[in-house]
Amino acid sequence: MIFTKKYTTKWHDTDAERRVRATQMLVYMQETSNHHMRACGPDLDKLRDEYGLAFLLSKIRFEIYEPLYAFENIEVDTWTCPARGYSILRFYRIRKGEKTIAVADTTWALMNLNEMTLVTGEALDGIYDFQNDLPIELDVPKRFKLPTDYSLECIGTRKIRYSDLDYNMHMNNTKYPDMLCDFMPIEQTKRIRGFLLSYVNEAAFGDELEINHTFCDGTHYFRTTKGENKTCLEAMVILGDSE
Repeated sequence: MIFTKKYTTKWHDTDAERRVRATQMLVYMQETSNHHMRACGPDLDKLRDEYGLAFLLSKIRFEIYEPLYAFENIEVDTWTCPARGYSILRFYRIRKGEKTIAVADTTWALMNLNEMTLVTGEALDGIYDFQNDLPIELDVPKRFKLPTDYSLECIGTRKIRYSDLDYNMHMNNTKYPDMLCDFMPIEQTKRIRGFLLSYVNEAAFGDELEINHTFCDGTHYFRTTKGENKTCLEAMVILGDSE
């Protein structure tokens, strides 16, 4: 079943182009799923503290159709689809009136914190009754593919600090689009049409990430690493036409 939450966008959501940043769109989406969980069972904190379970985001595909600006009334939909083994699927849609502004699909894993092992979605049986709905299709590719004739080049570093953190003491997944945009030409940030973020390892407080990048055919490719070349994130940011 689709769960919907209404919001009014804020001035502080917007960037130098007065558009709501991709990161903030992602925040609205995930806040809606937090409300969905509370409506159907324990919230994230209670799930962790009382059931010893935590969601880990594995991948997100995000597609933007139109920009949002400050003080606009929006509705955000979220729903789940049947789990596939260890993969728990959740979808999102941002609407303004009759228009769909952005959509996303996400793949999560569920961890038993007491044993530090992944468990299947069946562990949520009896805790939530989300009443699954149908998936949506996105044009953003399902996998990160670096063109064979291009190689990634280190373009800088990024240390994980207090403002990045969530309760798990690692960089919250909603912070990543802003981080990637920090390493893109600012005039291109208004042209973002979609992105794929694949989370491989956490970026914890105090970690220093190496940002590796290349640009090809309107797409930015990123890989962040830490320590002994340990991959944290692989991503592609797809640009639309110039305005």
